[in-house]
Amino acid sequence: MSVPRFPRLARPARPARPARPARPARPARRALAALAVCAALGAGSAGSPAAARTASGDVTRTVAYRGHTFTVPADWQVVDLGKDPTACVRFDRHAVYLGDPGERQDCPARATGRTEALWVQPAAATRASVTEDRTSRVFRATATNEGIAVTAPYGEDRATIQRVLDSAGLPVAAARAGQPGEAPSALTVPAGATAYRGRGFDTCTAPSRTAMNAWKSGSPYRAVGIYIGGVNRACAQAGLTSEWVRTQYANGWRFFPLYVGPQPTSGAGSCQNRCVSITDPVPQGRAAAEDAVAQAAALGLDKGSVLYNDLEQYTRGGALTPRVLGYLGAWTERLHELGYRSGAYGGVSSLVPDLVDNAGKATLPDVIHFAHWNGEATTDHPNLPATMWADQQRIHQYAGDRTETYGGVTINIDRDQLDVGTGT
Repeated sequence: MSVPRFPRLARPARPARPARPARPARPARRALAALAVCAALGAGSAGSPAAARTASGDVTRTVAYRGHTFTVPADWQVVDLGKDPTACVRFDRHAVYLGDPGERQDCPARATGRTEALWVQPAAATRASVTEDRTSRVFRATATNEGIAVTAPYGEDRATIQRVLDSAGLPVAAARAGQPGEAPSALTVPAGATAYRGRGFDTCTAPSRTAMNAWKSGSPYRAVGIYIGGVNRACAQAGLTSEWVRTQYANGWRFFPLYVGPQPTSGAGSCQNRCVSITDPVPQGRAAAEDAVAQAAALGLDKGSVLYNDLEQYTRGGALTPRVLGYLGAWTERLHELGYRSGAYGGVSSLVPDLVDNAGKATLPDVIHFAHWNGEATTDHPNLPATMWADQQRIHQYAGDRTETYGGVTINIDRDQLDVGTGT
């Protein structure tokens, strides 16, 4: 806006300096700070004011979005998804994500692990609420004002996430226990939706409907791996809903649902020492199965569907082998009690030989999803006896971290060969 010019006037004598007004109380100071950030950055934008140091010595900064202000650690990256819609919303790194991601997130084929992060989206919130899923280690909150939905995962540092949410007036102390699968979806698909023979792919986040349509027309794949939950699921799933599952099923796609629960060690496979570990195998296995069923039901995957527990590469022996077998056995038994079939994903030099060597003593999954990137689209492998998982009970992940384009849509994927029946 242009400013009109006025004739220069003689400078009057400087008046005495007025006394400094009293400092506002803490709530007022917070409100004024939020207004200043919003004024500087515009409504609905992300703010990164100068860092401040708390009484405990932590360096923090405030981030404002839609009239709400969060105090976060100063070294957390702030990602404005409105300005960068291809950014991948991931929970294996410290970051703040603001807004809704675009249809074509640039996500890796595979990411595993969990740490503290924050994702704030627009939402038509009618009331403020905070829930906590202790199994998946995530807070979900809503707030009114301009309406936001908050997803706040955590790994080993729950206290940091508590401080972040408390700073925005979303008190963790008032959080109720909850998980996404509390109410079963009405849009169910049959158990046969997880049965398929042929080529498939898996990727870190469910592709958009546009992408799935393009790949249905141009790619050789007809099955897709979807990451339905788990404490170590790294990629957010903005588009993975019961409507998405129902639509893709009607379009001819079939699924292999993957659940990334506790891992053999914090550094297993792609975890980069950011995975929640198996420490109490049987209770954790049962809790993971219950959570996986809740997630599957929320997505409309009916009883009888196969749910795969993703166990990254580990070194066999010592305490790890019995830990893995106890966890996976409890997972399988609890899934059966709840009416679902059990699957397990793992490497041919770790999980597969542990299961084969303990076939007479351990409870085995119904379907094995084994990883060996040898480029061979078969479901046979020297480490798998021909008599085990022999009745349409196998998936082979035969290539990984491949970027492919069909119908103008590029996705980073792992390739899979499926031979999975409906089973019993």
